[in-house]
Amino acid sequence: MEISHRIIDTNGIKMHISEQGKGPLVILCHGFPEIGYSWRHQLPALAEAGFHAVAPDQRGYGKTDCPESIEAYNILQLVGDIVGLVHTLGEEKAVIVGHDWGAPVAFHCALLRPDIFSSLILLSVPYSPRPWGGTRPTEAMRKMAGDMNFYILYFQEPGKVEKELEVGVRENMVKFLYTLSGDPPPEKRWNFLFSKEQRFIDTGYLPAALPNWLTEQDVDVFTEAFERTGFRGGVNWYRNIDRNWELTPFLSGAKIHQPSLFIAGEWDGVIVMNRRAFDQLEKNMPNLKQKIVIPGAGHWVQQERPQEVNRLMLEFLKNLK
Repeated sequence: MEISHRIIDTNGIKMHISEQGKGPLVILCHGFPEIGYSWRHQLPALAEAGFHAVAPDQRGYGKTDCPESIEAYNILQLVGDIVGLVHTLGEEKAVIVGHDWGAPVAFHCALLRPDIFSSLILLSVPYSPRPWGGTRPTEAMRKMAGDMNFYILYFQEPGKVEKELEVGVRENMVKFLYTLSGDPPPEKRWNFLFSKEQRFIDTGYLPAALPNWLTEQDVDVFTEAFERTGFRGGVNWYRNIDRNWELTPFLSGAKIHQPSLFIAGEWDGVIVMNRRAFDQLEKNMPNLKQKIVIPGAGHWVQQERPQEVNRLMLEFLKNLK
């Protein structure tokens, strides 16, 4: 059975999904700047193991609708999209998997609808409960950044980073995929802090040749998608960081109790940035079955090490009761 594609209605938008297999539902949520294609290695493996694997292009990405307003990309809408997807597929339960920005979508799905999302797999971004009170996320980021640029703050100004990324989409996609992977030497790895004189696109490096996990065809697919849509939808997710904080005080201190698995690459800059959250995962996810760091891999762990990620995911899923 091949991967098939269709457009479904969910939460007031049209959503493109890639799917394969029959059986219990597993939903795979991608991150930035990706599309459902980033799960191309997981869909057939899950299907062969007896699951219905579904990878949506999330709101603002690929062939899914890209609403105009920034507010349309807040976390409650993103969760609503996935809940609506489950309902449209005629299911009552699903395993939720998320990588990068897909991880917050996945863990908010688990927190807000535990009746639907019975188990959880997070890649790259560890769960950490928000505290009561405290400062707005962007204020905390400004204190942390000091006199440097921090990429999430850099993304806050509408139109700014989009203009950079949309001049030479293919080259910028290769920069992203290479620089955040486990392949570059230490001096060319991604830095989430950079000087005020630099633009965001100046923080990436082009490889002499594509890494062995990435083909020209893969780059073609990502390039075509972002040349068509631009980056506005995806970057708007970052522009809701303070809004998400304002919308979710009721989740302060919340633990995730579903059976869960966490996977990251050894050289993932997100783990460097969120080391405390990574170290406290067992406390914040009491039913965490495994916390795996894959040696030599970077941020795009399910693309860089598909066989290892597939094995870990399938072992976890087969042990669920």
